[in-house]
Amino acid sequence: QLQASGGGLVRTGGSLRLSCARSGRPWDDYAVAWFRQAPGKEREGLSCVSTYDSKTNYADSVKGRFTISTDNAKNTIYLQMDNLKPEDTAVYYCAAVSWNWLWTLCHLGSYKYWGQGTLVTVSS
Repeated sequence: QLQASGGGLVRTGGSLRLSCARSGRPWDDYAVAWFRQAPGKEREGLSCVSTYDSKTNYADSVKGRFTISTDNAKNTIYLQMDNLKPEDTAVYYCAAVSWNWLWTLCHLGSYKYWGQGTLVTVSS
């Protein structure tokens, strides 16, 4: 079970850190990703990380502003979001899928396990 938290209201240019925890168990070998969905828009993949080797991948829309990281001791994946813009307003979700050893990098496609969303609102 995935638990996402850390959303809230922030002004343009501000920062937030989202957390995604796997209750009761370590991550083992997974790809963990952050997605978002704004009202009236399709879900968008933002970033992912391999819990196996910590390699990361980012969508162009957030590259340079968002940073994904892992804390294995806390079984938590973070998404640090800086220089937030009103267009970042959305419900943010974390998701996970068992690592496929044919992969060289995590992807922003289909994921199996999903947490509940956390709302991020960026005011202008």
